[in-house]
Amino acid sequence: MINSKKICGLLGLATRAGKIVFGTEACMQSIEKNKVKLIIIATDAAERTKMKFNSICDNKKVPIFEYLSIDEISEAIGKNNKAIVGIKDINFSKEIIKIINGGEAIG
Repeated sequence: MINSKKICGLLGLATRAGKIVFGTEACMQSIEKNKVKLIIIATDAAERTKMKFNSICDNKKVPIFEYLSIDEISEAIGKNNKAIVGIKDINFSKEIIKIINGGEAIG
């Protein structure tokens, strides 16, 4: 699926730019501090994790998408076994949301 590749590419760019947080605890803290503009949770993440993040993101009005697998997210950000990633930059988040919703990204 071409959209997955584009999103992985953007996640990689955001990582190199220092605009992401990853892992359950770090993402939770960043959501609480209103530093995250978008959460991406792996489709194969634990159901309890998905429910917890859906709830907190709903309360804090942070967009959350269930997209990519743990392996795809991990490879895109260069870390092992990461099921959740938070994007701190508004421009990266807008582009990723646009792609997920079927729009085109730059490039």
